[in-house]
Parts: sequence; structure tokens; C-alpha cells
Amino acid sequence: MRLTERLGIDVPIFAFSHCRDVVAAVTNAGGFGVLGAVAYSAEQLDTELSWLDRETGGRPYGVDVLVPGKLDARGVRVADLIPEEHRAFLDSLFTRYGMAPPARGGSQGGSASDDVARRVTASGATGLIEVALKHRIGLIASALGPPPPEMVALAREADVPVAALVGTVEHALRQREAGADIIVAQGTEAGGHTGEISTMVLVPQVVDAVAPIPVLAAGGIASGRQMAAAIALGAEGVWCGSVWLTTEEAETPQAVKRKFLAASSLDTVRSRSRTGKPARQLSSAWTREWDGADSPGPLGMPLQMLLAEGAMATIVPAAERGEPGAVELANYFVGQVVGQLDQVKPAKQVVYEMISEYAEAVERLTP
Repeated sequence: MRLTERLGIDVPIFAFSHCRDVVAAVTNAGGFGVLGAVAYSAEQLDTELSWLDRETGGRPYGVDVLVPGKLDARGVRVADLIPEEHRAFLDSLFTRYGMAPPARGGSQGGSASDDVARRVTASGATGLIEVALKHRIGLIASALGPPPPEMVALAREADVPVAALVGTVEHALRQREAGADIIVAQGTEAGGHTGEISTMVLVPQVVDAVAPIPVLAAGGIASGRQMAAAIALGAEGVWCGSVWLTTEEAETPQAVKRKFLAASSLDTVRSRSRTGKPARQLSSAWTREWDGADSPGPLGMPLQMLLAEGAMATIVPAAERGEPGAVELANYFVGQVVGQLDQVKPAKQVVYEMISEYAEAVERLTP
């Protein structure tokens, strides 16, 4: 396929993960790992990518950057940005689930949220892009909205293709005009920020709309049969995220991983409760409470993201300790394929099983 040849990879499996070990494992198995950079400062990202450069031995991998571009929090405390109504609701939420409310100036406005604030500003994202392009990456992706001109210009200078995620044909056309080299058509089944159109419907529409730009299919893909369906729809590869969350290498907290392994495909919801934009995630007490009648309603992005990530910095460790209320509240982004994820496997094994099943599916279609 054109894209595998262009990127120098063996199989068109693109693995989005916040975990460097997953990225390295998939890349070394012949696929293309993509590291989600929003969890890192520029200094931390440089360290992670230096490790990946060594571990992948020159094989190409990518970096995904979130660029909301609506908040510049330099010199501003997060506590000053979050409305009192929302901070009070979070206090009551902790109390109802048997947890001590986080101290003001702590997870609601201290180091955890302030760190997130620095990363989700336009200036913070630009710093991540600049760091990424100093390494041997084979792709840089814009996770939210059209890639900004600065990102495209820097990537062009470094001869690195730009990928962009879309949920509608209109978004795909805007991404093409912004200079995207690869379009990821992500259906509503996917984990994280999604639209409302299914993968089966979206992918062929986007393929036709942006041709000859290559398209990757995302959303509801965790097996070789699903990969074969995506290729049949005109995609040149698949972009997978949820399937790696239950691998041995995944960064997923054990309390959340256990919930994933027990979940069905009905146990996800598109909710604004984690980021301020509709994002598919595991249904939990967190989503139910924030989307309930007594909630003040999630804030817009990135303020809800700052509030939620600060809170999760307290909730997740408590869930790992087995505190019942924290276990109820804990969740993470995951797609509807969570219902297929019932075993913990090495990421390399997942890649090989997808390739084997893909070959069997194609053989069944061959007269």
C-alpha cells in the first residue's frame, strides 16, 4: 500500500497510546506506534522520545499533540479559572463517594491542574511540536481540529507528514485545506473525542472526499476482521487506540483495567465530563454525576479538562488502593470495542493476531 511504503512500515496498523512501551512494542512488531504527548511537559517528552529512538532502532513512530488554542494560562492559577459552583460540586462529589474533598489549591488549582493547563495552551503545544520534530519521528498528528499553520510549517521543514483526525466529511475537507497529509476518519465508536457518525458510514465518504490523500480508519477496530473491513471501505490502514489499553505494557491503572476487562460494548458513553468536549469513555459514577440533573454541567474545553485531570490525580490512586467510592468514580477514555477486550496480552501478540486474522479474512473473500 502507498502509505506503508511511504512510512517504511510492514503492516498498516497505527497504535495510538500514551504509553511509550506500547508505542515501541507495536513499532518493533512492524506497525506504527503513535505517542500521545498531552501527558508530558516538553522536557518529559524529550526524554520519552529519546528512549523511543533507542528502543525502536530507527523504525518510524509518531507523536500526537492536542492543540486547543483557546487558553493561555501562563502566570494564571487554575484555581482562578474554575468557577466556584464547579469546585463546590466536585467537593460534594468526593464527599458522596466517601473521599475527602481535595484541598483548595490542590488538585482543583494546584500543581496537577496547573501542569495540565500549561500543556493544553497553544504555546505549550508548540513546545511539544518543536521537541517532537527534533527526534526521528515519521508522523505528527493533530488530535483536535485542523493542524495550526505553525505545526504544518514546522513539519514541512522537517519533512514529516501531518495527520489529522476527523469525524465528518466537512472536517476532512477543512483538514485537507489546512495542509494535512493523512486523514484519520474516526467513527463514533472510538474512544476519546468523537463525532456522531459510525466508522462504516464515515470512512468511505471521507475516502471519496479527500482522494488522493490517504485515509486511516479509526473507531471500533481491534481485530483483523475489523481491519479487513476498513481496508475494504477504502482506508489504507487502521488507527487503533482502545485495544492497547488492556495490554501488558499499557499505562492503564489496574483498577481501570479491571473495569475494562469486565465491561461490555454498552458500557461506554460520549460525555463532556472529562475534557469539555464530547469524548467516549467508560461509563462510571464520574460521567453519571457530571451529566446528571444536579450537576452545574461540564465546563468548556480546556477548563473541564483541567478540573477533571486534577480530580483524577486523587481518584485513581485511591481506586488503586481499593477505596470503593474511588473505584466507582474512576474511568478512562475507551471505545465500544471494550466489549472485545477480555484478556491481558502483550502488545506484540495483539499485532500478530490482527495480522493473522486479517489474512484469514482476506482469504475468505478471495474467489
